[in-house]
Amino acid sequence: MIIKTPLLKGSLLAIVLATAVAGCQHAPDSEVDKVIDSTKYSYPNTREQNLVETIHGVSVADPFRHLEENTPETESWVKAQQDFGQQYLNNITNKQAVVDRITELWNFEKVSAPFENGQNTFFYRNDGLQSQSVLYVTDKAGNTKAILNPNTLSDNGTVALSGVSVSNDGKTLAYGVSKSGSDWQQWKFIDIESGEALTDTLDWIKFSSANWDSDNQGVYYSRYDAPAGGDVLADVNFNQKVYYHKLGTPQSEDTLIYDRPQNKDWGFSAEVTEKGDYLLLSISQGTDSRNRFFYKSLAESNTDVVELIADLEAEYIFLGNDNQFFYFKTDLNAPNGKVIAININRPEKSQWQTIIEESADPINDIAIVHDHFVVSYLHDVLGKVSIYGLNGTKRQDVALPGKGRVLGPYGKRSKDYFYFAFNSYVQPQTIYKFDFRTGETSLYNQPKVSFNPDDYVSEQVFYTSKDGTRIPMMVSYKKGVTLNGENPTLLYAYGGFAISITPRFSPANIAWLDMGGVYAVPSIRGGAEYGESWHQAGMFDKKQNVFDDYYAAAEYLIEKGYTNKSKLGAYGRSNGGLLMGAVLTQRPDLFAAVLPAVGVLDMLRFQKFTIGWAWTSEYGSAEVAEQFPALLAYSPYHNVKQGNYPATMVMTADHDDRVVPLHSFKFAAMMQKYQQADKPVIMRIESNAGHGAGKPTAMKIDESADIYSFLWQSFGLSIPAKID
Repeated sequence: MIIKTPLLKGSLLAIVLATAVAGCQHAPDSEVDKVIDSTKYSYPNTREQNLVETIHGVSVADPFRHLEENTPETESWVKAQQDFGQQYLNNITNKQAVVDRITELWNFEKVSAPFENGQNTFFYRNDGLQSQSVLYVTDKAGNTKAILNPNTLSDNGTVALSGVSVSNDGKTLAYGVSKSGSDWQQWKFIDIESGEALTDTLDWIKFSSANWDSDNQGVYYSRYDAPAGGDVLADVNFNQKVYYHKLGTPQSEDTLIYDRPQNKDWGFSAEVTEKGDYLLLSISQGTDSRNRFFYKSLAESNTDVVELIADLEAEYIFLGNDNQFFYFKTDLNAPNGKVIAININRPEKSQWQTIIEESADPINDIAIVHDHFVVSYLHDVLGKVSIYGLNGTKRQDVALPGKGRVLGPYGKRSKDYFYFAFNSYVQPQTIYKFDFRTGETSLYNQPKVSFNPDDYVSEQVFYTSKDGTRIPMMVSYKKGVTLNGENPTLLYAYGGFAISITPRFSPANIAWLDMGGVYAVPSIRGGAEYGESWHQAGMFDKKQNVFDDYYAAAEYLIEKGYTNKSKLGAYGRSNGGLLMGAVLTQRPDLFAAVLPAVGVLDMLRFQKFTIGWAWTSEYGSAEVAEQFPALLAYSPYHNVKQGNYPATMVMTADHDDRVVPLHSFKFAAMMQKYQQADKPVIMRIESNAGHGAGKPTAMKIDESADIYSFLWQSFGLSIPAKID
């Protein structure tokens, strides 16, 4: 399978960068040190360098590059910015009321869809405010126990479960953990019946799971060599390799299955077929949605890896196989996706068979269950599920409880049922079960929450972007709110890496609606809400389409009387943080407050750190002369000029090794230097946290409360002493 993360689509890897950055000149720091001053706010002192690079003949200033370095000076600066930002947030009157309401709403039991291996059934459960969800197992006698509680792995909940893989017989659990939100994972093993930990440990793993062999004796996984530069969080990661680990042996004795030293930017996602007859390798290159596909027969020893699909031309997601017939979901000549069958003994394209044709609705997810293809589609961003026979004949559509998001299907080919999750912006995630024997859907688990979803509205609207493109947007608010153009409104978006932003429930969002706010989410280009063509319309030199789609959403909300510029806030994370940087440098007049979170903000140097080079397949690279002008034109850090900016809270975390915090450091320093308006530019720098994955509940609640409080303050509004 292809792994998706909040910023990365695909396990990794990018285009080899050929053109080096040209000359670098700077005077001794002592000659050019400056102190940032402000019209009102006494920001922490930031040293400024007279550093200018010549890139493809263009002079580019980088006055805060020293903040890229992990030095005592940078550490002192970070501490000062943390203190300054926290003091501002702590001084917001009645912020505790926001914390209290979010906490109240968050405190309900959350249960995942179950999955089965052997005679055991597994599921996750969170009793409400636990930092991390606990993994439970129910045996064939109906006895349930906790098998893995990540809340016991650290005192503050910052060691998180990053993945699990249960052996086919249901007897052994492999699990990955990450510390402080890092992408680095360590995998360990547990005997499920006894609950005892095994001695095996696997290190230096990123963007990989553990995949069991058919004998339940070991796992296939992908890993990197230990970082050679000494900076675990920032050093670049290349040359991923596939290994086999046999239980009971040290990692140093693991068998190297496959690597490509001549292709250092290739990433490998390993999988074993359900019958255990083949090892499958999905090979990604950067965050490109396209992938290669290789396989290795496991029926005999010492077989070679076969390059079934050797060209990087389309996406191929393996679904299952009947002996030599391999089923794939692909977007080859079908941007919305289709299902094909390949006979690996006759692999020529002329022999490929189309099983399910491309439709007007893009395929969002798909699985083979009970010898049927269960296909989850996106219909104008909302979920739709259909069932087909293995010959492509449609059996039926699955009844859904409303208009919202579908996660799944979750099931096995050998079972006659599957599960799926459903939610909307105002309805919490609920688990349903579909039974092939009856053709009907039944409720499996519904959470009990401390609010009534019927008290809220979540409606879909459509608006027109700058170039005439029709864009969908979900707008949510509490019933009884008068839409009079004065409503505090938060506009969230992402727009990249073929990641579809579908309705996602968050108890914190309900608190925002309880405050009288409107929450709006447009499905802008760069995602995959309308297939791969929608994604490509927001890539490379078309990135401006993403920004224009977002501005048009803001203008629609103002035109239709939801809000006005003095009550409109902008928020985005990761690639959405880049969008926020563009908002600040291109349309600062349109918003009262902007919050770039863990954003990619220096578009000329992102490829030089950790896994950033992988994103060149989405953005391009400043090291390529033809791609440099477009990146420079919108790079937030390089386009901050003296002017009047909205209230700004730049958000990052000290252990973010995906979008390293130097992006936010440099951008915030530039914003503080050039801000002329009587509006704050503060930083919110989280300690012992990363890009976002695995963040403990208490941290999530505090972060949401700070966001809403900062927005309310920026809108000139007073937070009530109690919110309900």
